[in-house]
Amino acid sequence: MTTKAEPRTEGIADPPATRTRWAWLVATFFGAGRLKPGPGTWGSLAAAILWYCALPAAHLNSWTQAAITVGAVVAVTIIGIPAASIVERECGREDPGFVVIDEVAGQWLVLAATPLDMGHALVGFLLFRIFDIVKPPPARQLERLHGGTGIMLDDLAAGIYGLLVMLLIRHWW
Repeated sequence: MTTKAEPRTEGIADPPATRTRWAWLVATFFGAGRLKPGPGTWGSLAAAILWYCALPAAHLNSWTQAAITVGAVVAVTIIGIPAASIVERECGREDPGFVVIDEVAGQWLVLAATPLDMGHALVGFLLFRIFDIVKPPPARQLERLHGGTGIMLDDLAAGIYGLLVMLLIRHWW
């Protein structure tokens, strides 16, 4: 159920009393975005842990692992854009820091080319965080797009940079 809420401008991560619950759950990645300090790092870490714990249990080859991970990126992006847009509107702030579904999509994009071992997973995590913080072009420009589209696309760009570096590392490591 969607209800209209008054915008909040004081900059806290508490949702309005009336909110679109599914959007807040998705946008905060089930609360990871409410952790302090650095909610983006917590969102990325939650995504990496989920990926690292879920995929090895399935005993997948690397191509199947990559396909499932990219499929998850697409699914998270499709649901994340409207969720981030709704939360942004309901809290009255542009690109609120507690919205971390974008970090989930970007992190999983890097991990799509990452072998299922702790060392590579840690490198993939660090690569994404570096590119997400630095935001080389065009990531910074994508961040300026309106609503959930801008929120999601800048982190997907950071994920692409991390993915490319991970592919180079895999080639030489």
